[in-house]
Amino acid sequence: MRFYIIIPAHNEALHLQQTLTSLVSQRLLPTKILIVNDNSTDNTEEIAKSFSEKYPFIDFVNKQSSPLHLPGSKVIEAFNYGLSNLDDNYDILCKFDADLIFPENYLETLSIYYKQDDSYGMIAGFCYIKKDENWVLENLTDKEHIRGALKTYQKACFNAINGLEPAMGWDTADELKAMYFGWKIKTLPNLHVKHLRPTGATYNKKAKYKQGEAFYRLRYGFLITFLAAVKLAVKKGNFLLIKDYLLGYFKAMQKKMPRLVSSKQGKWIRAYRWKKIKQKLF
Repeated sequence: MRFYIIIPAHNEALHLQQTLTSLVSQRLLPTKILIVNDNSTDNTEEIAKSFSEKYPFIDFVNKQSSPLHLPGSKVIEAFNYGLSNLDDNYDILCKFDADLIFPENYLETLSIYYKQDDSYGMIAGFCYIKKDENWVLENLTDKEHIRGALKTYQKACFNAINGLEPAMGWDTADELKAMYFGWKIKTLPNLHVKHLRPTGATYNKKAKYKQGEAFYRLRYGFLITFLAAVKLAVKKGNFLLIKDYLLGYFKAMQKKMPRLVSSKQGKWIRAYRWKKIKQKLF
């Protein structure tokens, strides 16, 4: 299978070399890797260039953007810029962060599952972070959810969901829309990916309301938003986040921010969310 990998990278000199080393060491090599150097002020570009000179399937492009690291918008704008610089002769499209270390069987294992069942639209492993001297599961979401750091899409699925939205919540919208169109999502617990920097570690302080905005733009409605806010705050160990999430939701409502899903998709999403909530409660 032909894997195309896009890696948005903003000031990732500390980690990018390890990520690329793990990808060029795959038992099934990717067909193309494109690094999008997104307004970096460190030597990210030099690292990308050195790998592109050594490996013919690696290339990089430079992109100018805001230095603020806001969740969702910046990284997907960089991803979409990279996508515009690639052809579409891929089978699987990957959006990988620049601070990951993949096991050598990662792409090979994904290809096996994609070939086994062509109804799989998205497949991925799990992110692990270093705690003391151990690598532990980065447990911020349900285990059936694919983390934004390591998304992969079968081509037909990616086209069906009409690509990725440059906004907080993109990494939930993509899965919900994929399921809405009949695609299956698969997570592989035995595929452990080392995440060298915890999610959100570099987010700008202005990002604190973005999660609530995402709940609004996903058409969750207030009750599901409240439950989701409580659940996420518990997982992060900070109940004060509930207020930020709800404020973000109401700010988005007041501004009438554009939605990430259609009205019909929103109705399906609310029904799906209530079904999952009832399953966990009963």
